[in-house]
Amino acid sequence: MPSAHSGCVVATYLFEERPDQLQKRAESIAVGLTVGSWTDLPQAKQERVRQHCGVVERVEVVADAGDGLVKALVSVGYPVINFTPTMAALLTTVFGKLSMDGKIRLVELSLPEDWVRQFPGPKFGVEGIRSRTGVQGRPLLMSIFKSCIGNNLDELVAHFTEQALGGVDFIKDDEIFFTEAYATPEQRVEAYVKAAERASRETGRQVQYAVNLTGPTFALRDRARRLASLGAGALLLNVVAYGYGVLQELAADPDIGVPIMAHPAVSGALYASAEYGISSHLVLGQLMRLAGADIVIYPSPYGSVTLERREGLKLVEELRRPNGLKPCLPAPSAGIYPGLVPRLVRDFGIDLMVNAGGGIHGHPGGATAGGRAFVQAIDAVIRGVPLGEAAKDAPELAAALEKWGGGAD
Repeated sequence: MPSAHSGCVVATYLFEERPDQLQKRAESIAVGLTVGSWTDLPQAKQERVRQHCGVVERVEVVADAGDGLVKALVSVGYPVINFTPTMAALLTTVFGKLSMDGKIRLVELSLPEDWVRQFPGPKFGVEGIRSRTGVQGRPLLMSIFKSCIGNNLDELVAHFTEQALGGVDFIKDDEIFFTEAYATPEQRVEAYVKAAERASRETGRQVQYAVNLTGPTFALRDRARRLASLGAGALLLNVVAYGYGVLQELAADPDIGVPIMAHPAVSGALYASAEYGISSHLVLGQLMRLAGADIVIYPSPYGSVTLERREGLKLVEELRRPNGLKPCLPAPSAGIYPGLVPRLVRDFGIDLMVNAGGGIHGHPGGATAGGRAFVQAIDAVIRGVPLGEAAKDAPELAAALEKWGGGAD
């Protein structure tokens, strides 16, 4: 085997193996996913392909798996000269056919910073989104558009307006909103922009509409440009369903001048198992940022569809840590209600999007009151006032706390 060298993407795997077979298994991965064979090559050929061969950089036993097996972490370095800076090349190289080789999980990726910079990354990132919206010094607030399928355009505008009057910063489509039977995405953007202007005169806030970018894959670029030109505030993309490469191409397009919001739909098929697939902080963190998401929606550690708190923190760390790309805005989701705002800020800071569906629409006073309750909760947290105290002068927040509880101040 060649010695370790720089300029590698280092992938770390967790798998089970017999202790005496660990090194051999690791070397078979390093060679099999790069040059295909090593010891069978003639000396002259070895010298020629040496720079392309994978390298085993770490083999560490972490637990006894029983039945004569151990759990091990194995790190393999893949020379970046083997693949182009595309998401398809990266994922196929480090976990392509290996993902089908039994009980094995990709748990970490270490990428050379100069190689990372060849990817688009977020076009706007946190500061760009804050600049576009004018929201500084607090979390942003987003309402999830519910009750959309089967509604005509007038009904949709009424639902949009009800949410906008609550003072939210963004209103996003439901990710399942694909049908155009009643209104196309273009028609919705045009109608909602006008509704947002009307609502802003009452709330003093300009709400942005995150439209679900749908349609045939090869038509997405043109539709994205069109929606942006019509006034969409962001583009919602089901990234795993469409592919990381689609996100990468959209993010790199200079004519798509709005943030891209990545939805986690289908991602559980990749990360949910502890022994197979890819860790969630890679699927929804590192890879989303690399491909160019500006805002990343992910299951919060607190709600109805959850990640462990440790994994949620690690995911957000991947969205923010210095790597040559702009940081993404995290949007914890699923089961978020006003009483959770203090915990969200405690765990993730103020550079986040508070993303709520049922916590807004399920408010006893309706969606407008639900939005106001979140606005009041965010204001209280920023001022350092306990929610219970703030609720004395905030009836919408008081009603939300009575229904869902106070969370953790």
